Amino acid sequence: MSKVVTFGEIMLRLSTERHLRFSQAKTFAATYGGGEFNVAVSLANYGVPVEFITRLPDNEIGACATKEMRKFNLESKHVVYGGDRLGIYYLETGAGTRGSKVVYDRSNSSMATIEKGTIDWETVLKDVTWFHWSGITPAISASAAEVCLEAVQAAHKLGVTISSDLNYRSKLWQYGKEPKEVMPELLKYSNIILGDIDTALFMLGKDKVDPNYQNETSLPVLYDQIFNVCPNLQTVATTLRYSVSASHQRIGGVLYDGKTICHADIKEVTPVVDRVGSGDAFMGGLIYGLLKDRNNKQRALNIAVAACCLKHTISGDYNLITLDEIEKLLNGDASGKVSR
Repeated sequence: MSKVVTFGEIMLRLSTERHLRFSQAKTFAATYGGGEFNVAVSLANYGVPVEFITRLPDNEIGACATKEMRKFNLESKHVVYGGDRLGIYYLETGAGTRGSKVVYDRSNSSMATIEKGTIDWETVLKDVTWFHWSGITPAISASAAEVCLEAVQAAHKLGVTISSDLNYRSKLWQYGKEPKEVMPELLKYSNIILGDIDTALFMLGKDKVDPNYQNETSLPVLYDQIFNVCPNLQTVATTLRYSVSASHQRIGGVLYDGKTICHADIKEVTPVVDRVGSGDAFMGGLIYGLLKDRNNKQRALNIAVAACCLKHTISGDYNLITLDEIEKLLNGDASGKVSR
């Protein structure tokens, strides 16, 4: 299968155990994660050749992050080393009516201090079919945004399919730029965008959607506003999430290719083991489905929703789900029976 490259920051994840609050925790579970890294792991689990591009500190913690990539069969030969530290995020996992909380500690991380010219993108993207980035990378620093722009411009020049997950994180845009000042130039190269309409219009500097204008017949008109300012756009997808509680989610999806709207049925997800990374699982499923059959967008959307639902049953950032498990759910088997 065609090779995929993803670009972003891998972080050390420190999470409280057994749904404890930060103030109760005596220990933290140490794992790794990050939006684009999570997508890469999903794709590798599905048998897709993937390379993850990032910048890591040249120390023992950076070496551990590299080992984590190799553990999941991700290529790491173009990882660059430098900077002072690996980014960290702390997670307090909610339950019931108490939501989860995230605290970032990633200022001046190796990825945040990356500079233009650090990565030879034409070499990295040689013989690559698909390049994926998300709105998290240009949010962490001005220089990371510049490198992300280098990457999408090189991918576009080489005819590589480009996907992006909008992934708006209000806590990250702290370096003096608003998304509308950075994202339009990046998104104009994207062929596939994942995100809700309001977030897309916000990042593109457009007016928010009138709540009275959100209905089935208006969806193409609303999505067309994104197509109008993103000249290379082919497909927009949106994860539908209805949060009953931290322990009970209802998940569906919508996809629009400029002509046809596809819907995926809403699935009940309860109890939730770990919600973090479920959007990345959706993105990984969508990329896989489109790689397998670009013309069968309904199936790609169904795979994405199934992957997202199943991720809620996995502790940690990345989706350790197999294609067989996705197929079972797509075929209506949500029993969770023991496989003997």
